Amino acid sequence: MFDLIIIGGGPAGASAGVYAARKKLKTLLITNEFGGQSVVSDDIQNWIGTVSISGIDLAGRLKDHLKAYAGDAVEIREGEKVVSIKKESEMFSVSTSSGNSYSAKAILVSAGSGRKKLAVPGADKFEHKGITYCASCDGPLFEGQDVAVIGGGNAAFETAAQLLAYTKSVILLNHSRGFKADPVTVERVLKNPRMKALENVDVTEIKGDKMVSSLVYRDNGTGEQKEVAVTGVFVEIGQVPNTDFVKDILELDEYGRIKIDPWTQSSSAPGIWAAGDATNVRYHQNNIAAGDAVRAVEDIYLYLHAK
Repeated sequence: MFDLIIIGGGPAGASAGVYAARKKLKTLLITNEFGGQSVVSDDIQNWIGTVSISGIDLAGRLKDHLKAYAGDAVEIREGEKVVSIKKESEMFSVSTSSGNSYSAKAILVSAGSGRKKLAVPGADKFEHKGITYCASCDGPLFEGQDVAVIGGGNAAFETAAQLLAYTKSVILLNHSRGFKADPVTVERVLKNPRMKALENVDVTEIKGDKMVSSLVYRDNGTGEQKEVAVTGVFVEIGQVPNTDFVKDILELDEYGRIKIDPWTQSSSAPGIWAAGDATNVRYHQNNIAAGDAVRAVEDIYLYLHAK
C-alpha cells in the first residue's frame, strides 16, 4: 500500500518523485522509461540551469536525481507500463503490462504524450536528420537556414515565430484551406518578410542524401507537385496524449487530454492529479511540466494529511 503512485518518468514524473521523497510520502513511480519525449533530442537548450544537454543525458540526470533522494520513501519500477486504474473503496488499484497490481491512496498521472508523426516517404529516414518535432529543442541548430513548418494550428504558427528568430526563411504548409490558429497569431507571424504560408497543400515526400535537402508538396487545388529546398522540417500536426488507460475514470477533453484544475492540478476524480503533456494546459514544455508536477505534489500532500 502506497500513499502515492506516480505514473511517468519524464520531467513531470521525476520532479514529482523528488518532491514526494522530500515530503516522506510512501511513493511508487512507474515508468516505461525515463526522459519523456525529449529523449530523442540531440541538443536541448531550454532546460533551465543547463545550457545544453542531449535527451539521453537529461533522462539519465532525471533518474539519478530521483534515485539520490528516493531513500526508503520512493520505489521505482522502470520498464513497466500502466494499463488501467480502478477505484476500490477509498483506494486506487493500478495494473501494469507486466501483470503487477499496486494500491495507493492518491495517483499522479504524468504519462506525457507522443507527437503525431509525419507519414510520407522519407519521413522516417530523415527523423533527427532534418526532420524534428520540437522547435524549442532543435530550432537554434538551423540558424541561417531555410526551413519548413508543417501544420496550421497555433502550435505551427508559434513554432514558425520561434524559428524566425534565427533561420533565414520559414515556409509553412497547411493541408486545409484557412488556418486553425488564432487570426491575430496568423496575422502577426505572416507580417514577417521572411515568412511564407501555403494553404490547401499536402507534403508528399521528404528528400535528401544524408540530411534533408528538400520537400515535395501537392497543390490540392491544381494537383500540381512542387519541390522546395529546405534543410529543416518542423512537424506540428498534433500530439497524442498517453491517456488511454484513464479514459474510463477521468474526464478528457476533445483531444484526449486530462482536464485539470490549474490551481491544484486535480482531475475530475477525487484522489487523482495530473501534470505535464497529458493535461489540457495551453503550453507543453519540460520546465512547465516539472513545475506543474511540483504543484500537484504540494496539493497531494495536503490532501493526504488533511484526511
